[in-house]
Amino acid sequence: MRGLILTAGLARPDHRANIWLDLWLRLLDRSDYAGFAQVGALSGLSAEYLNGLSPTALAAVLDPDPDSPPPGSAEQTALVRTVDTTADLPGISVPTLVIATTLDALLHPSHSRYLAEHIPNAEYAEIATGHVPMVERPAEWHALIEKFLAGHGL
Repeated sequence: MRGLILTAGLARPDHRANIWLDLWLRLLDRSDYAGFAQVGALSGLSAEYLNGLSPTALAAVLDPDPDSPPPGSAEQTALVRTVDTTADLPGISVPTLVIATTLDALLHPSHSRYLAEHIPNAEYAEIATGHVPMVERPAEWHALIEKFLAGHGL
């Protein structure tokens, strides 16, 4: 690996993250795709972005399509509940960019700050979005990544 970019990441979940993850797992286990879409909207998008959606766009976000959760969603969610990479962070030796999402309802920006503070020489940036900046502010998110990659010859 030549470099690492982490967006809205965490070293280990806190109580708030575990509550969200438990809710996701319960909804997936019950095949409650309408509830899962609602939780995804609330945890993934900032209030500003969500409230600015047109009725058509909001309907698309809240679509209870059973194919919306990608295969492996439940397994990934269960894994995140148990992950703890805190001991591994000091051993990361590649150029690293940590991007915090400052309007994130799912993972507080303190998770990203923790990563940046514990990965040697990590660069830190913030973007005013919910958990999925590639949806809310893709150009700004891409610009941060492109600048980092160019600055490290990656």
